[in-house]
Amino acid sequence: MKPIRYGLLSTSSIAPRFAAAVRAAGGGEVVALSSRSLEKAREKAAGWNIPRAYGSHDQLLGDPNVDVVYLSTVNGQHYQWAKAALLAGKHVLCEKPCTTSSRQTRELFALARQRGIFLMEAQKMLFLPAVLALKERVERGDVGKIHLAEFRHSFSPDYNGWMFRRADGGGTLLSSGIYVLELLLWLFGPLETCSGVWTPSPEGGECQYMLAGRMNNGVLFTAANSTKAMLQDGARFYGERGYMDLPLYWKARTLTIHADGREPETLEFPCDHELVYEVRHVQDCLTKNHLTSPVVTEELSVAAMEAIEQIYQNWK
Repeated sequence: MKPIRYGLLSTSSIAPRFAAAVRAAGGGEVVALSSRSLEKAREKAAGWNIPRAYGSHDQLLGDPNVDVVYLSTVNGQHYQWAKAALLAGKHVLCEKPCTTSSRQTRELFALARQRGIFLMEAQKMLFLPAVLALKERVERGDVGKIHLAEFRHSFSPDYNGWMFRRADGGGTLLSSGIYVLELLLWLFGPLETCSGVWTPSPEGGECQYMLAGRMNNGVLFTAANSTKAMLQDGARFYGERGYMDLPLYWKARTLTIHADGREPETLEFPCDHELVYEVRHVQDCLTKNHLTSPVVTEELSVAAMEAIEQIYQNWK
C-alpha cells in the first residue's frame, strides 16, 4: 500500500512535531512544506528532512505528490487556506480551531462533502490514551456520576507572537479554551450556557479568562487560562464517590482516579510524540474512504465554535 503523502502548509512551531508524528506512526511521509518565504521554507525543510520546499502556499497546493495538507497557520488564516486546499483537491487536516466562526466551519465541511474530500479539525487531545481512559472511566462510573469539572492552563505570553492579535484569530479562548470546550462536548454532550470574565491584551485579544458554565446533562464546569499568572495546569472531574485528575489535559500522559477513599490509581501512557495517535486516526479514515472523522466530527467542531461565539457575546 502506498504511503499517505503530507504537505505542511506553514512552518509553525507545531509543524516539526507533526512531521515527527507522521514518521513515528508509519504508513505516511512528509513530502513538502511551504512558507511565505522560500529562504525560510528551504531552511526548515533541510532541518526537518523534508524533500521539497515552496515559497508560497499556492505552490504547495499545486503539488500533485501531496495527498493531505496539514494546515497550521495562524488561526485567522485557517478558513482561507483550508478552503483553497479543498478546492485544489487535497484532503485537509486543519489545526484547531478549524476556523474562527461556526459559519465558516459549516461552509468548509459542506465544500468537503461536495467535492468528496476528507476534512478534520486537528484536535489531538481526543485521541490520547489517557483521555480515552478518562472517557471509559467516566462512562463506567468509577467515581459515580460526574457533577463538576475544573480546568486550569497557563503558558508563556511569548509562546507565539500573534497569540493576542484578534485580527489573526488570537486570544487564549480560541487558542487554548477550544481544548476545554471540545473535551466537555465530547464527554457530556451539548453546552447549555457559559459566560465569564477576561483580561484584554493591547492587541485586541484576551490574555487570560475565567469561565463558568453548565452542560445540558447538568455537569457544571469552571475553566481558567492565563498568560499572566502561573496556574497549576490540569483538569479535575468530581463525581459522587471521588474525583479523577488529568494533568496537562491537552497533552495528557497520565490519569489518576481517587475513588471511595481507596489508594489512588494512576494510569500512565508515555509517548514521544502525542500527535501520533491523531495521525494514525487520519490514516485509518483515509484508508476507509471516510470524508469526516467519527471522533472529531463536523458537529463537534461546529458546536465548539458556537460555544466560543456565545462566550464572546456574553463578554461584550
